[in-house]
Amino acid sequence: MSRLVIITVGKTHSGKTTFARALEQELHPSLVIDQDNHAAFINTYYRSLLPEHGPNHIKFALTQTIVDYAVEQTDYHLILCNSNRSYKSRLDLLSRFHKGGFISVIVHLDPPDHVLEERVARSQRDTAIFRSASSFKEVLHRQQAETENTDVVLPSEGEANYLFHVTHPDEIPETIHGIIQITKRAGQDSECQ
Repeated sequence: MSRLVIITVGKTHSGKTTFARALEQELHPSLVIDQDNHAAFINTYYRSLLPEHGPNHIKFALTQTIVDYAVEQTDYHLILCNSNRSYKSRLDLLSRFHKGGFISVIVHLDPPDHVLEERVARSQRDTAIFRSASSFKEVLHRQQAETENTDVVLPSEGEANYLFHVTHPDEIPETIHGIIQITKRAGQDSECQ
C-alpha cells in the first residue's frame, strides 16, 4: 500500500488540529501526530528539561521518536499536525518521507488574520503547551511578525506531491475528499505494478 504523509502548515488557530482530526476519521488507517500534545506532556512532566531560549530540542526529539516508530512499526498514513512554517524544515521533513516512499501532501490552512484574531480572542484552549508565551494572542502576533523572516515561506507547488490551500472551514470537506481520492489512485497504481 502506498502511504501518505499529510503535513499541515499554518498559524495558531488556523484550524490545523480540527482538520487533522476530521481527516483521521475519514482516512483509514491513519494517525495524527500533533506536536502540541508533545509540548503539553513535556511541560507537565519534564519542564526542567526545557531550554530557556532557542529551539525546543526535547519536543522535536519526542516527535521524531513517535514519527520513526509510526513509520517503521505501522502501515498508517501519517498526519503531521504542527505549524511547519519554516521552508527549510519542511523540505528536510519531506525529503525524509520521499526517501521512505511516502506520497506527500501539504495542507496550508490560511484563514485571514482578522479571523485568527477573533479565534484567539475566544479561545478556550489549554495554554499548557507554552514554553515562553503567555497567550495564544502573543503566539499569533509573533507568527504574524515572522512573516518578515526569510525562512517563513508559504508552501508552493512542487514542495510536495500535492498541495491544498484552505482559507475557509467550508473547504475542509472538499480537501479531505481530495486526499481520499489520492489514496484511491495510489492504491490502483500499486495494483497495476
